[in-house]
Amino acid sequence: MAKYKLEYIWLDGYTPVPNLRGKTQIKEFASFPSLEQLPLWGFDGSSTRQAEGKSSDCVLKPVSIYPDSTRKNGAIVMCEVMMPDGVTPHPSNGRATILDDPGAWFGFEQEYFLYQDGRPLGFPVDGFPKIGQGPYYCGVGYTTMGDIARQIVEEHLDLCLDAGINHEGINAEVAKGQWEFQIFGKGSKKAADEMWVARYLLQRLCEKYGIDVEYHCKPLGDSDWNGSGMHANFSTEYLREKGGKAYFEALMAAFADNVEEHIAVYGPDNHMRLTGLHETQSIDKFSYGVADRGASIRIPHSFVKDDKYQGYLEDRRPNSQGDPYQIASRILKTIELVPKP
Repeated sequence: MAKYKLEYIWLDGYTPVPNLRGKTQIKEFASFPSLEQLPLWGFDGSSTRQAEGKSSDCVLKPVSIYPDSTRKNGAIVMCEVMMPDGVTPHPSNGRATILDDPGAWFGFEQEYFLYQDGRPLGFPVDGFPKIGQGPYYCGVGYTTMGDIARQIVEEHLDLCLDAGINHEGINAEVAKGQWEFQIFGKGSKKAADEMWVARYLLQRLCEKYGIDVEYHCKPLGDSDWNGSGMHANFSTEYLREKGGKAYFEALMAAFADNVEEHIAVYGPDNHMRLTGLHETQSIDKFSYGVADRGASIRIPHSFVKDDKYQGYLEDRRPNSQGDPYQIASRILKTIELVPKP
């Protein structure tokens, strides 16, 4: 028997953006534990805006487990927050609102800034870099990329792969100090689970470098520097196998009819990012187009090939602070509104 360090992580009750929380439990197992072997655990919800002090107990329900290569016999346990009965989802539990659809696939593209001393990594103390946007996207070289950022993103990539996360890639983004990673998962909840674990790994990694991860969608405000998104690529079994132009057009009509419901969960301050500039559509408009990065929903060329209208679509409106649980939940609810021919 070995003593395993189980890091239970969950989302707190802060709004509009929940924070990751985590604490370690030590348990003995003969080998790396399965999800079924993990016990429920509790925490003080009055310290996380999820309960009052007079009745503060909340319950952590493990939903997935990942090896943690930074600790001997380490594991990261993603949890849902439940009420004291251990059965009823807590009101802050966005994961519990996702329709259970094993045929749903999601891919999230997480953009973020690395920040040091209150400004993007590599920015001067005052003002902006002498070199504006242009050379940073997928760039290389000390002048443009610096000497720390790539080390962080490469370490983060390895940590995710060690954990078994379905990490699909990394790249430097358009602004200095801005990066992106992508997570894909089959099933309605898998990609969202793994995105939260990947965020946790990134934030914990940055502790040793004295660097923060800035997820705000427009941290540089009203400037000519790009904001950060978390584009959501999605499909269902029907959309991949059947599709069709009539179904697609009905689906887009449903998305158009529910713009406010989507924007409400696509991350705060999105009006600062969705301006119609910097590869975005205005927040008050809905549009779609083939290979159009200025549309609300981008249609890949492969989707319309041979007029089949099959495959996946990319919703470009979710921003970098969005909760992937709430985003996946809303997308699937809208899809559910559309009858299949």
